[in-house]
Amino acid sequence: MTAKMIRALAPLLMALAPPAGAFELAFPAGCTLGQDCYIQQYHDHDPGPEATDYTCGPLSYDGHDGTDIALPTRAAMAAGVAVLAAAPGVVKGLRDGVADAAPFPTGQDCGNGVVIDHGNGWETQYCHLKQGSVRVTTGETVTTGTALGQIGQSGRAEFPHLHFAVRHEGAKIDPFAPGATACGAAGDDLWASDLPHQPGGILGLGLTDQVPEFDAIKSGLPSPDLPATAPALVVWAYLFGPRAGDAILFDLIGPEGAVVTERVQIEKTQALAFRAVGRKLTLPTWPPGRYTATATLMRDRAELSRQEITLTVTP
Repeated sequence: MTAKMIRALAPLLMALAPPAGAFELAFPAGCTLGQDCYIQQYHDHDPGPEATDYTCGPLSYDGHDGTDIALPTRAAMAAGVAVLAAAPGVVKGLRDGVADAAPFPTGQDCGNGVVIDHGNGWETQYCHLKQGSVRVTTGETVTTGTALGQIGQSGRAEFPHLHFAVRHEGAKIDPFAPGATACGAAGDDLWASDLPHQPGGILGLGLTDQVPEFDAIKSGLPSPDLPATAPALVVWAYLFGPRAGDAILFDLIGPEGAVVTERVQIEKTQALAFRAVGRKLTLPTWPPGRYTATATLMRDRAELSRQEITLTVTP
């Protein structure tokens, strides 16, 4: 079957999905959405070559068939975030031993993973687990919340995340909209607790003495106190799901007032991005004291996300 045929059949498969309430899921990660993890990609609800999430937003890509629960940095992955069984069942299969953030053998897109059979045709799959973290065995009975491993970046993964997939009788199910035939359709979901939809936001904010490399930000760039002789004061914001037309409002306030006040327009929709603004040192030194940086992500003239950080410029 070709990819075109699969996309054409997607609405029919969704229409055949069992009603919400027939199967209930707990959140499959030991983190809190909006605090220390976020959803980077949802199921694709567009039957053609474009991609939309269940709200008709852009947080998906063509043919994506799971929910990507992401960590903001590789430092968070290294610290360890548990992957949890979303419902009771029996471990049907697993893989471990695939390296994180490295080339992987053909056919191992999922990387390290676990598949659980929940009975009555229901299965869940957990992909991209951290190498060496899988804690269960094939045939083992698990309960809701059983630790399966940790979120990693094994397999085909460009950032640390858990790819969580749900299937019923082989059909791929979006737990946020299990019966929807198109994006935007109202209806119940499969989650035991309400999960907030985050259409984008600020993952991190920092203050440095130069524009940082994006890879350093994704690794977990710290913001230590700076000396008064720092060549510049640069505020950076790390974003997920920014859309064309969004804007970031940057403010940096020092002991003698505003240092930077700038609005940065987002020109294109992206999965992950960062923006930075700053000011070079033109006086002998920066005034020592407390500096507070703020970034506000605006969408359709409304505040979508905001973060603030404070550090000290030392004499």
